[in-house]
Amino acid sequence: MVSLSAYLILSGVIFSIGALGFLIRRNILIMFMSIELMLNGVNLSLVALSTKLGSLDGQVIVFLVMTVAAAEVAVGLAIIICLFRNKKSVNVDDFNLMKW
Repeated sequence: MVSLSAYLILSGVIFSIGALGFLIRRNILIMFMSIELMLNGVNLSLVALSTKLGSLDGQVIVFLVMTVAAAEVAVGLAIIICLFRNKKSVNVDDFNLMKW
């Protein structure tokens, strides 16, 4: 049996990798995947805590977060494709939306 602290440490590591990837990398796709990593880290901690407490509240919240994340991926990728078609780049430094 895996302890609760192991799950929480793993979720913290996953969240930290996502936050670090978002802050360091300048590629929009990598930043987008880093946001998804952060969401998955939080989801793991919610599932672990809800299992420990014997409640389904955390798992219901995770289901809602995953639903919103799926919609976010669809809209976000559409925006990234539009930006790539206009600027021919996915580097964040190349985008200055105030000067279009």
